Amino acid sequence: MEWGIGESSERYSAVMSNEGEAMSLATFMKDGEKLESSSLLVSSDDFPGRLVVEIDGTPMFAHVARVGDDWWVHLDGRIHVIRGHEPGGSQDQATNGGLSAPMPGTILEVLVKQGQRVREGQTLLVMEAMKMEHKILAPSGGEVSTVHYNEGDRVDMGSVLIEMTD
Repeated sequence: MEWGIGESSERYSAVMSNEGEAMSLATFMKDGEKLESSSLLVSSDDFPGRLVVEIDGTPMFAHVARVGDDWWVHLDGRIHVIRGHEPGGSQDQATNGGLSAPMPGTILEVLVKQGQRVREGQTLLVMEAMKMEHKILAPSGGEVSTVHYNEGDRVDMGSVLIEMTD
């Protein structure tokens, strides 16, 4: 499988090998060409959605959540969205009319209501996850058909937060 980072057209692939209970990076390629890479070791953690990532001998935690073909990785104070490009993979979450929670969290603010027209990029709601605020934005202009949660509600990863129609 190939991966893209954010909206970049570059494609990456990685070959991992088993190292006991961990996985290590054996080969890393960009657009079909092998790249030199740091020593990388990934292992599971006792907490769901969290991995231990060791880069060049330095261990750190990564919080990981999957939404459709996208993996949201919170590592070293940054959030990276990694998109899988696999034949037959699911389409972007916006195309099926629902906006899903990228990770478990709490709804802080709901900024729209049912029947409201919104523009592309407008903030629909704000949620807190992993001690950070995340804005859920409208992927396109349209009408809010359903708001599933209220301020203060806890949501699970993948929960449909808001549904929209054109």
